[in-house]
Amino acid sequence: GLEEGAKNQLSNLSNFISTINQNKEGIGNRNSPTQLVIPNIKNGRDLPPLCLDVRQKQRMSIDTLPQELKAPVPPEPPLPIRTKTVKDFQDDMEKSKASGDWKAVHNFYSTTFDSFLEINAAFKKDTNSPFNTIEDSGIDATFVNVVYDALLNTPQDVQKSVLKGIINGLLQEWTGPRTKDDLRAYCILLQNPQFSNTSTYVIYAHLLRQIAALTEADHHFLVHWSKKISQKRFKQVVDRLLQFISLRLFPAKPEEFPPMVKCTWWIPSATKVLALFNAANSLISPAIISYTDFYNSTLDHIDLMEEYHNWQCYGNSHRFSFCQYPFIISIAAKKVIIQRDSEQQMISIARQSLVDKVSRRQKPDMNMLFLNVKVRRTHLVSDSLDELARKKADLKKKLKVTFVGEAGLDMGGLTKEWFLLLIRQIFHPDYGMFTYHKDSQCHWFSSFKCDNYSEFRLVGALMGLAVYNSITLDIRFPPCCYKKLLSPPIVPCDHNTLVGICGVTLDDLFQIMPELAHGLSELLSYEGNVEEDFYSTFQVFQEEFGVIKSYNLKPNGDKIPVTNRNRKEYVQLYVDFLLNRSIYKQFAAFYYGFHSVCASYALLLLRPEEVEILVCGSPELDMSALQRSTQYEGYQKTDLTIRYFWDVVLGFSLDLQKKLLHFATGSDRVPVGGMADLNFKISKSETSTNWLPVAHTCFNQLCLPPYKNKKELKQKLIIGISNAEGFGLE
Repeated sequence: GLEEGAKNQLSNLSNFISTINQNKEGIGNRNSPTQLVIPNIKNGRDLPPLCLDVRQKQRMSIDTLPQELKAPVPPEPPLPIRTKTVKDFQDDMEKSKASGDWKAVHNFYSTTFDSFLEINAAFKKDTNSPFNTIEDSGIDATFVNVVYDALLNTPQDVQKSVLKGIINGLLQEWTGPRTKDDLRAYCILLQNPQFSNTSTYVIYAHLLRQIAALTEADHHFLVHWSKKISQKRFKQVVDRLLQFISLRLFPAKPEEFPPMVKCTWWIPSATKVLALFNAANSLISPAIISYTDFYNSTLDHIDLMEEYHNWQCYGNSHRFSFCQYPFIISIAAKKVIIQRDSEQQMISIARQSLVDKVSRRQKPDMNMLFLNVKVRRTHLVSDSLDELARKKADLKKKLKVTFVGEAGLDMGGLTKEWFLLLIRQIFHPDYGMFTYHKDSQCHWFSSFKCDNYSEFRLVGALMGLAVYNSITLDIRFPPCCYKKLLSPPIVPCDHNTLVGICGVTLDDLFQIMPELAHGLSELLSYEGNVEEDFYSTFQVFQEEFGVIKSYNLKPNGDKIPVTNRNRKEYVQLYVDFLLNRSIYKQFAAFYYGFHSVCASYALLLLRPEEVEILVCGSPELDMSALQRSTQYEGYQKTDLTIRYFWDVVLGFSLDLQKKLLHFATGSDRVPVGGMADLNFKISKSETSTNWLPVAHTCFNQLCLPPYKNKKELKQKLIIGISNAEGFGLE
């Protein structure tokens, strides 16, 4: 870090740069209309959208620039000639460390960072080449890394000279568009490790402000160049930006920063630059870092609903909101937004029902505030289908389930069991709605044609009700399913618009039918004559109820042979047929069922992976984490019975651990917040030790008699968790 003297000097520099910029119009303040939508320009590929506009009713598409940019490309000014190599620099560093004379190193740093031209002269791989394509930034990454790795080990005056040079570069008067050399300098400066220190944040903020203000075409180049940065450096830049946002929101020492009213543009600028890195990360498969590495958990502690309402009201045009950049919001925070949005919708609908009842002079009934579902265990699917079909207007009310003939009062446990039993029955292979693929261990929609797809709508509604009522389901759909479920994330007003159709690839097929996908991959890489050796056409065959049926992948496909030239088209059409066309009616019913319950703009905030976690929870069990968060009633965690219990549970197989979780909570999945969110409680049961354990699933509570030894506890526990269905007797 910088010492006190450096901080004082930086403070003066900060005041100077702030004063210079006070009269300049801000590009990134919280009321700025600036949008970052990356275009598609010549030699470029489509980039994912940087932000979302709720008013567009769907994910923002990518704008396309003309093939030839209208603005003339500014000429690159001649660069100074700098011949120092990585080896020369490392030799200088070794000599300086040995002798204590840092003059050569100081000269290098002060000269290199004195201007954008000097940065390019030092770090451009070839000063005579323009490097003006998205494919190659022309930056000598190795040299940049070596120089930055050494920087923090140099004396303070060397580090201060770098910051002074950066200020000089940022204060440069710009006339006309930025050159590619300017973009290279921005790309290099973003990797400066000095910006991890809060004393440099004023300078860092102005750097981010300038980058956020660049044109769409310039952003396009920065995104493609950023994806070439090594994983380690990429992660460091992302972490630095997240830290900057967190410390501006909740500063440890507020006196270190200017008053918030004078730097409202700091957070929007940093977030927009972070969006560039998120876009770069999305271009690579597999991604450079996990999408969860962009989460900023600090945002869990701000008023998320205010952010959400600002976004709903203003979209992208008038006021900054983190909801414009949902990649930065954690799944836990998104869950809070969705739950509160759901609660507000539930309250609104329940209030309207009450008003309607009173206006008709009818006696209010508490049941009118809930979605009451009464089913028989012996007719579970048909009764559930009838109930949900009859009560479409009540789907957004709080769910309550009653099993006919049983004494259970639904405080949450019966609802959980209804979901589990219904899902288990619907997904059974004998039911025929879904096909289970053993290789991928997931279900997929049956392509069998039928007259009524209402049961697929029921499954979609069940998933929506689960999200709406914060229930986790044990459903094993591939990631592609959730991508289709968000295509589009808001139900289109035009009923003729296709839904549930998304771009699918061979990778998506690998997640469902890996053997078939491998065969198609082999076809693509086959070096022989495809037409003569495979003798295939653009026609596929499927068995339906024992009858082989043929389908053309394109008009007259049965007459078009698959050749070396058109095999890519064949594979793409085949994948699209399997994952989109052949199951369109089934999935459309499923889509409308889900959105009949979950129609919310909050869905625009979610990635497909996040929808899956909200619906299914996580299958990864951590019983040690459950042990740490468990509460006790009548027991102490040091009691012998409790120690026996955890010794037994931690030694269980995964299957038995899931059964225990199902027994105690009604679900064998872990919610979004982890085991701690289960609020699991073990209570002392004042009954004979001959009794089995008892669970109250609505309270996630396990009642455990004080068994005398570990063997008895294990035996009774296994019997209890293996026979865990039913409430009362019929």
